[in-house]
Amino acid sequence: MKDAAVLVVDDNPDHLELTVMALAECCDPERIATADDGIVALDYLFGRGIHAGRDVRKQPSLVLLDMKLIRLNGVQVLRAIREDPRTSAIPVVMHSSSVEKADIAACYASGANSYVRKATDYDELRRKMRQVHDFWVTVNERFRSSV
Repeated sequence: MKDAAVLVVDDNPDHLELTVMALAECCDPERIATADDGIVALDYLFGRGIHAGRDVRKQPSLVLLDMKLIRLNGVQVLRAIREDPRTSAIPVVMHSSSVEKADIAACYASGANSYVRKATDYDELRRKMRQVHDFWVTVNERFRSSV
């Protein structure tokens, strides 16, 4: 596998598959990594567990993170990402169906770069994923830590 441009984290297999399909229209599918829960996502980013030995100097350009995850929720994952110097500068876009202001506020307070509501149909998902990818991976000037 090539270095991941995007790490997609979602515990719903249908949402994960559809999101990857939508992203694959604007991103090399081989550069999309996935995790089906928060612990696996952190293992990928920190090169531990099933991802032990992964070169953690090569981090994704974007993490697309569901808020409602099993074992470790999205806000907890986000906080762990922000607390580690190896990952603190990675753009994290929260991707959730929640419309609760408290949920959105918690994401931003924990360091989310953006909050994108999950789409209600595939065409909308495709548009949103193209916009997210184009801005955060293509347009946004990424800070690359030397850690």
